[in-house]
Amino acid sequence: MFGLIKRYMELLTIEQVKDFALKNNVFLNEKELDFTYKFVKKNWESILANPNMLNLERYKDNFSEENYHKIKKLMVIYYQKYGHYL
Repeated sequence: MFGLIKRYMELLTIEQVKDFALKNNVFLNEKELDFTYKFVKKNWESILANPNMLNLERYKDNFSEENYHKIKKLMVIYYQKYGHYL
């Protein structure tokens, strides 16, 4: 499973991140999108290894208040849905 995720992450584009956000009603500005893309590309392995270690509060200043709350909710939803696979 890790190999499949690794391959997906290697091929992940900024447009895919933007599309995912839009699909989930998160409207990232250019700066937020760039930060999110770079953060995910750089940190996905450590997040998967220990998702409870991700403290979104540390990155709050990189998002508008509205987007921060939407992302926080989205993380809870996806963790509840897929967390048992980790």
